Amino acid sequence: MLYIIAFAAVILALLFWSSFNAKKANRFFQGMTLLAILAFLGTWVAQTAPLDYKFEVLARDLLVIGAMGAVFTYVAQRKKLFFLLLILTVVGGYFYVKTVLQDTFPFQEKTEQLSLAQDGEVLVELKHNLSAQEKEALEQWMQENRATYQIAFPEIRDPEQTELDDFILVDLPNRADQSVLIQSLQDFSFVEYTEHNEQIQLSPIELKKVQKKPIVKPDFGLNDPGVAELWSFPLMEMDKLYRLLEENKVKPKKKALVAILDTGVDAKHEDIQDNFKSVQKKSDSDVQGHGTHCAGIAGAVSNNGKGRASYSRDNAYVQISSVKVLNNRGMGTQQSIIKGITTAADAGVDVISMSLGGPSNDARQRAYSQAVAYANKKGVIVVAAAGNSNANSKNYSPVNADNIIGVSAVDRELKRASFSNTVQDIELGIAAPGVGIYSTIPNNKYASFNGTSMATPYVSGLIGLMKSIRPGLTTGQAHQILSHTGIDTQSTLETGTFIQPAAAVEVLLSTGQ
Repeated sequence: MLYIIAFAAVILALLFWSSFNAKKANRFFQGMTLLAILAFLGTWVAQTAPLDYKFEVLARDLLVIGAMGAVFTYVAQRKKLFFLLLILTVVGGYFYVKTVLQDTFPFQEKTEQLSLAQDGEVLVELKHNLSAQEKEALEQWMQENRATYQIAFPEIRDPEQTELDDFILVDLPNRADQSVLIQSLQDFSFVEYTEHNEQIQLSPIELKKVQKKPIVKPDFGLNDPGVAELWSFPLMEMDKLYRLLEENKVKPKKKALVAILDTGVDAKHEDIQDNFKSVQKKSDSDVQGHGTHCAGIAGAVSNNGKGRASYSRDNAYVQISSVKVLNNRGMGTQQSIIKGITTAADAGVDVISMSLGGPSNDARQRAYSQAVAYANKKGVIVVAAAGNSNANSKNYSPVNADNIIGVSAVDRELKRASFSNTVQDIELGIAAPGVGIYSTIPNNKYASFNGTSMATPYVSGLIGLMKSIRPGLTTGQAHQILSHTGIDTQSTLETGTFIQPAAAVEVLLSTGQ
């Protein structure tokens, strides 16, 4: 508020200084203008905000002050216009304050709206094996606060390998002060940890029309017509990968299973069905389409004369599966995604691909990290999208959980996509194609989408190929190979290196990892 008052004072002082020519009056208003400018600069210095933001604001407002001063000087020669100018200044100043200045300070970081699940707002980790007294205290708290709870993750096959079986999901009353209730829960000695059960919704993705003329004219030894739309293949040197696998007669030790955790997958799609293995029948259809698009990127059937291709010409290395964690509108919760991770891990998948996420309230992602650790113990590598908000992915989950490979999106010029979150502050960042990505959608159709959602299955499919050759490959080993063999983007620090499949597999074969 002080900044607004000081700005208004400068404008009015300039107006009167320019309009009164009497010697004494002129000196008075000159002094008032100087004091107003000093007060304005003082309030600017006192504001709490990043320095670059403050200088942008100062440059903007000094430009306005300078322009107004020039107008006042011009009108001063025409005294009859003074009162009209005064009225215009007051009216214009009012709208400038309402539309610009009032939102300038205090500085607020641009954040996305966070929402919690309606049927259970908070995940609570309890001490293992509560005593009868502690159970009674918990029940009494629930009654007193009109809350209810349920076991959060009851389906885990091997609860002794994780602490997720100690989590409950608490449904708080609708009009409660949730922060107060959560704090009172944390005060119990038998409550280890609380975490928001955040609602996840897929970010809007732009549909790009497939160009009539081929984007590239590659010769990859593939008969899939959509390969001409895959600008990423030349940049990823897929021809080298195919030759490497065939000339070295690389035999898979297993057919790696990549689970797409999403809106489901159209298992009957013409370019997916021969590479699909069901682990959960209810997940084998897709109304929304997002999961099917991701599935095609990770493991479309190559050389079938349809659609696009994936990481081998003979489809010997990777299969695709699906665990539905988002509803038909692309919405889910932290609980539903964690259940999906444990379900996929228990089903024996090799890679989990999550093209989903959102801004997080919690600095630590303990429940997500527990789920990933559970999957890791079963030999699963987990990959997640960095996010589509042009922000820092350290504030987005699940990509900011422990031991997840986070994927940023780049375009055909290896520039970070304008929407892509950055990965410099997460442990395991990498870059993949994410702009204008042509792939499968339900009912034997195809389309091109943008998003870190599209970049993620590129990495997941490649790791699936690597796991088929070296089933014991760990998350750390996979990321190290991808990172060291990847090439620089135009902003590598923000994106991580850009995946190079042939180079990664060559290192895998030479080191025997």
